[in-house]
Amino acid sequence: MDYPHTRTTPQRDDYHGTPIDDPYRWLEQSADTPEVSAWIAAQNLLSDRYLGAIPQRQALEARLTELWHRPSAQAPLKRGQRYFQFRNDGGQNQAALYLLAHPTDPGHLLIDPNLFSPDGTVALVAIDPSPSGRYLAYAVSEGGSDWRSWRIRDVASGEDLPDRLERSKFSVATWLPDDDGFYYLRYPEPRAGKALLEESRIPSLMFHRLGTDQASDRLIYTRPDDPSLLIDPAVSHDGSYLLLSLRRGSSSGVSVLVGRPAGDAFVTLVDDFDANYTFVGLAGDRLLLRTDAGAPNGRVVAARPTEKGATWTTVVAESENLLEDAWPVDDELLLLYQHHAQHHLVRQNLDSGGRSVIALPPYSSLVDQTGSSLIKAERYDDEAFFLISGFLQPSTPYRLDLKDGALTPLTATANGLETDSYQTRQLFVTSKDGTAVPLFLVHRKGLELDGSHPTLLYGYGGFNASQMPSFQPGRQAWLELGGVLAIANLRGGGEYGRSWHDAGRLGNKQNVFDDFIACAEHLIAAGITNSAKLAIQGHSNGGLLVGACLTQRPELFAAALPTVGVMDMLRFHHFTIGWAWVSDYGSADDPDQFPWLVAYSPLHNVRPGTAYPATLVTTGDHDDRVVPAHSFKFAAALQAAQTADAPILLKVETRAGHGSGKPTTMKIDEDVDIYAFLCTVLEVRA
Repeated sequence: MDYPHTRTTPQRDDYHGTPIDDPYRWLEQSADTPEVSAWIAAQNLLSDRYLGAIPQRQALEARLTELWHRPSAQAPLKRGQRYFQFRNDGGQNQAALYLLAHPTDPGHLLIDPNLFSPDGTVALVAIDPSPSGRYLAYAVSEGGSDWRSWRIRDVASGEDLPDRLERSKFSVATWLPDDDGFYYLRYPEPRAGKALLEESRIPSLMFHRLGTDQASDRLIYTRPDDPSLLIDPAVSHDGSYLLLSLRRGSSSGVSVLVGRPAGDAFVTLVDDFDANYTFVGLAGDRLLLRTDAGAPNGRVVAARPTEKGATWTTVVAESENLLEDAWPVDDELLLLYQHHAQHHLVRQNLDSGGRSVIALPPYSSLVDQTGSSLIKAERYDDEAFFLISGFLQPSTPYRLDLKDGALTPLTATANGLETDSYQTRQLFVTSKDGTAVPLFLVHRKGLELDGSHPTLLYGYGGFNASQMPSFQPGRQAWLELGGVLAIANLRGGGEYGRSWHDAGRLGNKQNVFDDFIACAEHLIAAGITNSAKLAIQGHSNGGLLVGACLTQRPELFAAALPTVGVMDMLRFHHFTIGWAWVSDYGSADDPDQFPWLVAYSPLHNVRPGTAYPATLVTTGDHDDRVVPAHSFKFAAALQAAQTADAPILLKVETRAGHGSGKPTTMKIDEDVDIYAFLCTVLEVRA
């Protein structure tokens, strides 16, 4: 490959007495600077020429367009007597928001984000209706950025109020029960031209009263003395209490403050940051909290607002399965459990403790694509809604009747995908240290174990995030090509609670890579595939996973697909929200943690003169979560080191970020690139 020239500079840093060269430091500049912009254009030209010449591309584009252009709907969200639902007719870049009178109502269009911009890159990224359903707070983001601006719509008239709230990020709108206003997070204004790079710290919890200017919003809570704190507010359904969960970065432990909605006289309920606590709701005069304190798999406790933990009572005891979440509905709790990375739903009566199981399809999970709760239910109501998905089941909204327990799909379940021809199964792989690691396999029925099948292995392994069964159009196209899909549930994730997460973070991070490598080796030993037919894929922290594994075991894989990955483990904390990941990764500024990071940092383990697998590095030029410089520097280093004929390509999507709000046309283009790349390097015939 005739790669674009990437200049180097004599940048050398000293880490606790260890010199580290960083010759591509200049690529950390904004993607809008002339030199970086020209370099991106040259990389995209090379990638587009290579990917555009793949023979299977045209057929793949046609099939992926069909798969993506399927009508879809999210679970309805009820407020008062109104229902709000996202729907996509199959051909839209962004799902539109509809207002419904009842769950199966055709409804009428409330907000069409496809009118925000011609290319679909201005997205409706969050909605929060007021408790009565009279008003709708909605957030808009441009070019995939995490920055969002809030607007308020009068639902009956369909007109927006003059209110505009800017400088918000990682925030929902938490309403007061009387519709008077809501709480949201506001960040300091970034310096001119630094919005995509500058650290995002010191959020302020603000209260906005409807009909007022943002300048008059009331400051509720901020901690400039502790800039690592993130703030998550919750209001009890009766408006009696305002709870603040304070978290240091992405760590598992929180401190909990309880006060009145006016925002004064907060009382510290939990202050040690040693466990996770999430507000569930009120039961009489007690606060219900879901916690892993003394219960790694989770439990629900009842606490009086002025009493510390010693006097709390257990409402839902810890079980062998992970309690992922809990919702109060009338005199019951809806409890969402994970069992071997699959969801189970249980109802428990708050008074009697009696339980009943709500049957879900096998190999399925509750999912959500709007950033809100997986279960949508009002505090006093007789119905709840959620979206169920599986590897072979497109996401389908369901209604749960809380009176008779009936579970009913709100849209037709026939998907026309001939999924009966495929099967999902789960097995357990033994990792390097003997740990059993779950692995989902999806493939055609009657698969012959002759080691010949092209296989795509996906993983994440971090931040307490679980990899659950869910449908993706690109994966369906891969199965139709005869490919095998493998999804690994690695340590560092949330599949088995806090201990599973802890086993894959900080000094234990190498366990995650060992788990993934063990899964790859098992796929080969079991006769499913071979190294010439095996590809690995990961997104964000999963991009780090792919980068670390391809540099540690380059001979094990034929192809690698790191997307928006964290590749520079020595400098990630200097940009945007990267500082918040120190709780999972550690920091190179710490002399005890630096050795962990430099040992696996993908950028710093690229070795010149090495034969690396074919690699397609993808990122967005407006990614302000994992800044694109990670991918830029890693791709440049791989291109300079590569000795094999296998291509090292960098594809940079313009007007795109970390993935949120990406229009359908971009998603199709991205899938076409990925699966065309796999077809040619793994020699798959479409």
